[in-house]
Amino acid sequence: MRCGHRFTALAALALAGCYGNVSIGVGDDDEPPSVSLAVSPASAPAGAVVRLVAAASDDFGIDRVEFFRVDGALSTRLAIDGSAPYQLDTTLPGGAVSTVQYFARAVDDVGQSRDSDLVTVSIAP
Repeated sequence: MRCGHRFTALAALALAGCYGNVSIGVGDDDEPPSVSLAVSPASAPAGAVVRLVAAASDDFGIDRVEFFRVDGALSTRLAIDGSAPYQLDTTLPGGAVSTVQYFARAVDDVGQSRDSDLVTVSIAP
């Protein structure tokens, strides 16, 4: 174990009593998390509830998954989920026409992040 990692591990153990949650890895966390997103149903009327389910993994640990709705050129964060299973039930906007798109962002325990591909819900008449 390199000296820097030993110090980090000892400091983390000492702080565990104060904060209650510690994640310890060995080595450098050089890989951002991976994340995918699914939606059900894939077609629904405006105002209906859809479920977003994200699968996220990382070489050291996932801190949280954030769920976003794409609103034109902007993204609106809908929720943050800090524990698996990462999911969100959300209502399609009442004025939505054609499609609504969503994505998930996984953030690992050192702050690296990655966004999922977009998923699309078709707005049914």
